[in-house]
Amino acid sequence: MICGCYHMNFKKATKDLDLKSNDRFFLKLKSPFAPKQYKDLKPEGFKIFTFNSGFKKKNDDLLIIIFDQIVNVACKYSLTTMPSAPLIWDKKNNSGKCKAIIVNSGNANAHTGKQGIKNINKYTRELAKYLKCSLQNILVSSTGVIGEQIDSEKICKKIKILPLSIEKKLVDAARSIWTTDTFVKTSTQILKIESQNIKIYGFAKGSGMINPNMGTMLAYIFIDCVISSRILKKLLSDNIQNTFNSISVDSDTSTSDTVMLFSNPVKKINTKKNYNKICNSVFKVMKELSMKIITDGEGVRKIIKVNVINAKNKTQSKKIAFSIANSPLVKTAIAGEDANWGRIVMAIGKTKEKINQEKISVKFGNHILAKNGKRYEKINLSKVNKYMKNKVIEIEVNLRLGKTYSTVYGNDLNYEYIRINADYRS
Repeated sequence: MICGCYHMNFKKATKDLDLKSNDRFFLKLKSPFAPKQYKDLKPEGFKIFTFNSGFKKKNDDLLIIIFDQIVNVACKYSLTTMPSAPLIWDKKNNSGKCKAIIVNSGNANAHTGKQGIKNINKYTRELAKYLKCSLQNILVSSTGVIGEQIDSEKICKKIKILPLSIEKKLVDAARSIWTTDTFVKTSTQILKIESQNIKIYGFAKGSGMINPNMGTMLAYIFIDCVISSRILKKLLSDNIQNTFNSISVDSDTSTSDTVMLFSNPVKKINTKKNYNKICNSVFKVMKELSMKIITDGEGVRKIIKVNVINAKNKTQSKKIAFSIANSPLVKTAIAGEDANWGRIVMAIGKTKEKINQEKISVKFGNHILAKNGKRYEKINLSKVNKYMKNKVIEIEVNLRLGKTYSTVYGNDLNYEYIRINADYRS
């Protein structure tokens, strides 16, 4: 069980009005799931530039990607009813074609009214002028504190020095969009198609405000071959539900978050003939990025894998799985290494799904804790307690109502999550 003293800096939480001086970005404990090494590459077909523009006290906080030519793109955005200015701007202007991306971290440009859109117009016009392209060929994203007007001049100043700037790599791009992240999130797949090596790779950020339905994070994925916008949209739709829409850190859907999939036309292949092979590799990249997000959740020390099996339909299985993964009582029990199956039953019940509780069984790992609607009589507590010390805890709920299943990923809830968010700012 967790014990000990806990301290929150209430003075800083209520009085810090300057994000760049906020220690949240610099004092967060590194996730125990952080990879020991990162896959890095210098991409073909586009250039990466990163800068410290002053949104954060130190480290780069601005990313600009410029494609050698206009490329096809497909996007998925947060389903929030309180979208940020970048989401509003992208949805209005996105033509399915892209020449450049501008991403800043440290300021979400969310709930900033018409002025937030005007600020985007200012820096996108500056970039469009430099690139001699249409505003409709520029995409924008922002992440950080909500409710503060973004200083567009900070971005414009960096756009003006692009001709003198040094190109960066994929890892640099990933670092530049961090907020409370503690490790780089990149993924690369290489597949052989028609005697050519096709690279599919991407990077992402995300640590808090992680919940499904595209309220999760920022992610940018690139395929080094010619693919139409229509096929890109299908690739995203076919893979989103079992990747980015199957994770939750804190059940909070963000105002800003986005997934973009780009066709970087370095090579030409028959995409129709090879769709399944491409789709499988896109899934692997999206899955790896989504798992890196959940394992870097704020304060995470344990991962919860929830399997709901034999449900009557997909809606039921996923609803119950997320109810379990998002339950504060379940999450704190996992943090305390307590196999409290009663809280699992509670989380099932609050969904109001029609369940025959006399059929339900609950397992932690391979250990049955409840069966046929009651406590399992042959529980080996010493083995269960030993299992609960693992970093990944698997919970299985068998509803015995049908043949459908869902798997979602969550994490524990502990003092570190509270510290990070209490000390953030008001």
